[in-house]
Amino acid sequence: MARDNFNYNWYILSESNKGWTKELNLISWNGREAKFDIREWDPEHIKMGKGVTLSREELKKLRDILNEIDL
Repeated sequence: MARDNFNYNWYILSESNKGWTKELNLISWNGREAKFDIREWDPEHIKMGKGVTLSREELKKLRDILNEIDL
């Protein structure tokens, strides 16, 4: 899978005891428009886990939903 315009370590959300980090990044996959991406990465940033990508509008909606929840 090709990745371009890859901005990593934007925000680290958590780190496992094996060094994998769950991150929020702004990423462009295969030359498409950049989206926000949440997934786990190995310490070398070569292997990645399953994740979710969100457009700017989706991320704003998620923010609004989270702001309504009593955490």
